[in-house]
Amino acid sequence: MRRRLIVVALAISLMVTIAFLVPLIVLVQTVARDRAISDAERDAAAMTPAIAVAPEDQIAVAVVGTAAGRDNRLTVVLPSGRQVGPAIPRDDDLALAEGGTSFSASHPGGTAVFTAVSTPAGRNVVRVWVPDALLHKGVTKATITLVGLGALLVLGAVLVSDRLGASMVRPVRSLSAAASRLGDGDLTQRVVPDGPKEVAAVGQAFNVLADRVGVLLASERELVADLSHGLRTPLTVLRFEADAIPDADTRDRVRSAVVDLEDAVTGLIAEARRPITDDVGGPSDLAVIARDRARFWSALADDQGRAWTSDLDAGPFPVPASARELEAALDALLGNVFEHTPDEAAVGVTLHRVDGGDAELCVDDAGPGLDPGRIRRGRSGGGSSGLGLDIARRTAEAAGGSLAVDRSPLGGARVVLTFPLAT
Repeated sequence: MRRRLIVVALAISLMVTIAFLVPLIVLVQTVARDRAISDAERDAAAMTPAIAVAPEDQIAVAVVGTAAGRDNRLTVVLPSGRQVGPAIPRDDDLALAEGGTSFSASHPGGTAVFTAVSTPAGRNVVRVWVPDALLHKGVTKATITLVGLGALLVLGAVLVSDRLGASMVRPVRSLSAAASRLGDGDLTQRVVPDGPKEVAAVGQAFNVLADRVGVLLASERELVADLSHGLRTPLTVLRFEADAIPDADTRDRVRSAVVDLEDAVTGLIAEARRPITDDVGGPSDLAVIARDRARFWSALADDQGRAWTSDLDAGPFPVPASARELEAALDALLGNVFEHTPDEAAVGVTLHRVDGGDAELCVDDAGPGLDPGRIRRGRSGGGSSGLGLDIARRTAEAAGGSLAVDRSPLGGARVVLTFPLAT
């Protein structure tokens, strides 16, 4: 916007300046020429009394008494044909002047001004030569001055438009920065509505939107926390029921499952109560998290008799996501594999740096595979809800990356998470 205002102001000021400068320069040239011709005619008129009363041998003194005569530019042609002053050719111009016509004629290098003076002795002709230097005297200086003034006007218009553009762009930039920080999770961001009426209205709308987003997120977190807290009562009852199971092995398994469920509910409540801006954007080392989760899931693979492979680069791979989000994404993908593939299906996890500098995390399995066209939140086409893939996708996209599903070299599905590395 600022640049466009400057370009528009520059174009308009240039057009206006040129529209005024061209006629002014032409006028200056015309005035300079008219002044030089008028001076020549005045010198010629000054010779008329001398020609009328002075003898021929005194006319030379009168010629020197004029400015043109002193510059050796004035010639008097007497009726006898004698010339007083610089010699001039007898051409058509002189013949026309001897016929009684006063006029000026342009020639290469200047203009000749002829004045016919009639006396009892005959017709005299006064010729004054006006060189181009006199015809254009002062024109160059005046032109430079006018062009300089025009340039100053154009520069002033550009500076004014730049200041005006800055006053309009400044609140927009402030609004953009606040929106970026709001997107990073800082819900306290607000702007002071400023600038033109329309921009100020956008700033006010942004503040209303930020307030509404904060209220909705807080309400959602409170709802999740309340629902999670409501689960504690049935879990307590379930723990008591588990203690009443006669078989020791069964009782221990149920009790362990109840403890795990309680831990999960406690973690859900803590997550809901956690400030929204905690752990937003990381960065976290994806290599460390991938190795930790690979060790955890490899133990379960051994229990189920699955073939487990992992090929993880040492890193570090700092990505703009929290450790909690990365763990949840990788656990969701591996949890899908263990839940929705046969126990004997092989699993593989790889982490490498790819061309362009991004980190690529792949989870492969030897299961039935997935149809990428049928995957959406709520259904993946493989018997699952699709929520695990959605969690991983949202984590990758929030960090500026992506999720892709392809055919695995193991024969099943390959889920590829791509993360840009944080600087």
